[in-house]
Amino acid sequence: MHIPDGYLGPNTFIAFWIIMIPIWYYAGKKLSTELKSRQVPLLALSAAFAFVIMMFNVPIPGGSTGHAVGGAIIGIVLGPWAGVIAISVALMLQALMFGDGGITAIAANCFNMGVVMPFLGYYIYKLISGDTEITSSRRVIAAAIAGYLALTIAAGFTGVEFGLQPILNHDASGLPLYMPYPLSVTVPAMVLEHGLGFSILEALITALIFAYIQRTDTSVLFGEKSELQKNKMKNAVPT
Repeated sequence: MHIPDGYLGPNTFIAFWIIMIPIWYYAGKKLSTELKSRQVPLLALSAAFAFVIMMFNVPIPGGSTGHAVGGAIIGIVLGPWAGVIAISVALMLQALMFGDGGITAIAANCFNMGVVMPFLGYYIYKLISGDTEITSSRRVIAAAIAGYLALTIAAGFTGVEFGLQPILNHDASGLPLYMPYPLSVTVPAMVLEHGLGFSILEALITALIFAYIQRTDTSVLFGEKSELQKNKMKNAVPT
């Protein structure tokens, strides 16, 4: 899903920079109010986790690569705004240090993987899990489905961005100046390759990590309290 340089026209990658700069600013402000002190080390760990897992790239037809991201589980554990920062940092380091993803396309890549995935992952998980107990197996299933759908939909976003380039950027004779493939090629290539392979891996990773947190300390989950904390609140006597 890393978009290289030369695949998006200036009108597209500049638009994503304009979109992402205020998102990064707001995400940074949200962290100061949403992130617990004990979660701060997890933010750095999450960025490192996303960095490593995204290095396992497999080239796919249509001009991009396929891989798991970890965006859904980061959004579920730390919150979607923390996911924006963690994944954006990982993507920037990959682009600058390894050339994995283009410099001009950093904002587009951060939008697809650092915004779409954490937010979709978190809200799909919340929708499916509902009011069930935090230790419920339904929560694990919800996390897996969230991981699968978040990556597949994010891949669809990338495919659309690719497929729009021949329409937006072409010469007088109609020849594409950047990405040459139309939507009929790029969207199926991205969605099917991820939906039938990488999104399944994403779902598995998301479920396994969530299940581990269930057995250890659920208080680190964004917006959740551990069972011990809940019991203390129930037994607390008002003064």
